Amino acid sequence: MEPTLDTVFAALADPTRRAILTMLLEDDMAVTDVADPFEMSLAAISKHLAILTRAGLISQEKRGRVKWCKLEPDALKAASVWMQGFGQFEPVNLDAFEAFLERELSSAPDPRDTAE
Repeated sequence: MEPTLDTVFAALADPTRRAILTMLLEDDMAVTDVADPFEMSLAAISKHLAILTRAGLISQEKRGRVKWCKLEPDALKAASVWMQGFGQFEPVNLDAFEAFLERELSSAPDPRDTAE
């Protein structure tokens, strides 16, 4: 089953999980090496890794007695495509928009002046 955008964004919402993904940009890592820089238990790191795995952002495989984590960059593709859709719009210049509204409102007839 393909992870949903909600699952991917929920996984990315946590700073610990984002830090783990950043670490895995360099290379595959053993779970114990992933856990090393964090001040939390191996069980807590394992929960973070499970969330990242369910979101499809990483994969885990056992090599001998060691469990390894690998970044799955294609998993971010759908999220990236979705976010890029918002890049098609030009940024709004709020000062220019305010000036435009003032011009439009000052030149529009006052509705109270019209007789019924």
